[in-house]
Amino acid sequence: MECIIRQWDISDADNLAAMLNNKKILDNLRDGLPYPYTVDAAKEYIDAMIHCDKTKTFPFAITIKNQVIGSIGVFRCENIHFRTAEMGYYIGEPYWGQGFGTSAVEQVCNYIFTNTDIIRIFAEPFACNTASCRVLEKAGFQLEGILQKNAVKNGQIIDMKMYAKIKGL
Repeated sequence: MECIIRQWDISDADNLAAMLNNKKILDNLRDGLPYPYTVDAAKEYIDAMIHCDKTKTFPFAITIKNQVIGSIGVFRCENIHFRTAEMGYYIGEPYWGQGFGTSAVEQVCNYIFTNTDIIRIFAEPFACNTASCRVLEKAGFQLEGILQKNAVKNGQIIDMKMYAKIKGL
């Protein structure tokens, strides 16, 4: 079964809240998301994504049969890096290990490289998140390096990896 990326809809709030109410997912994301994750928090996020600057922020729901199973977004950098963008994503735990992450990453990269002037997309997963690193590798991203002691997550100083995909390569 193939997943589909699509624009967010406010009706996705219940599914989003249920999915993000999972410490295993939050442990692999940057800080800033509340826990527990409420429907109100989901509605606030979705509203922000619906009304974002569409030249800088490219947010998508990852869906199966129009039900949200994850989230993926690409965020344009600024200044001299305006043709570079950072990507972030997550998949709900019941859908891990089924290829949906790789499919969503491939779909988003194709969309960005086809519809914008962005030429480089990068992602910085925690080095310990081997599943996310594997998603990027399977989607054609190249490991550019290890960012040693680059973050503090849950009180631990951890490494991150720098992956990138370049348009046309």
